[in-house]
Amino acid sequence: MKRYCLGLLALAPCAVAQVTLDAPLGGWRNSAGAREEYTQEVHYPASSVSMQQGQAATAQIRGRINGAVKGKPATLVVNGVPMPLEVQPDGSFGRPYGFGSGSNNVEVRTPDGKGRARAQFVDGYQGKTQARLRVVLSWDSPGTDLDLHVIAPDGEHAWYGNRVMKNGGAIDVDVTTGFGPEIFSSSSPPRGLYHVYVNYYGSGADTGVLTIAQVAVITNENTPREKRQVFQVPMRAAGELTLVKSFVYP
Repeated sequence: MKRYCLGLLALAPCAVAQVTLDAPLGGWRNSAGAREEYTQEVHYPASSVSMQQGQAATAQIRGRINGAVKGKPATLVVNGVPMPLEVQPDGSFGRPYGFGSGSNNVEVRTPDGKGRARAQFVDGYQGKTQARLRVVLSWDSPGTDLDLHVIAPDGEHAWYGNRVMKNGGAIDVDVTTGFGPEIFSSSSPPRGLYHVYVNYYGSGADTGVLTIAQVAVITNENTPREKRQVFQVPMRAAGELTLVKSFVYP
């Protein structure tokens, strides 16, 4: 259906931002031997999602939005899980992502939700490391810093000060500039009780900016046993620490 906007003289078709998705491409592929980095470089005091130099195209989400509303994030949906996607002033976007083997789907939506592009692909590399546990934190305000904390059954604690656990679980990046996402993944999570916390680290000079945190917990992704839970919690002031979910894996 066409959309029309009220102009000065008459109704005219509304301009809809166009999304071009350069990676991933749809179809079949095999990522064996590709350089796929999970953790990202962090450069304080301002840190955001970044792409490592030399990152293989098989572990990238990259493209451009022409005519998008500036200053607002787009929405990235990976295998059904939505998260914010930073768009540069020139309309380009790019971030690494650790896809598993088998079927994956990616959708990018413009900030106003009217334009979108999708890709579905199958990675045939059966030896690829799979994320059996993934926790995705995102939030709805710029200039705010929320932090993901995951405590594993063996006592290991993943957070921005210790992003890689000894048991192999890791948080990809510490985002301090708003929106996120911060993603924890583990290919061989220890069995037992996990705790997921969100800490409101800060929001600049105004320490009372209300922001809504969204936490998605996905287990056994891309398998018949996949389970996904999504939680939203209000974070009201810097210093607040909230237990979002405790669960037993598997």
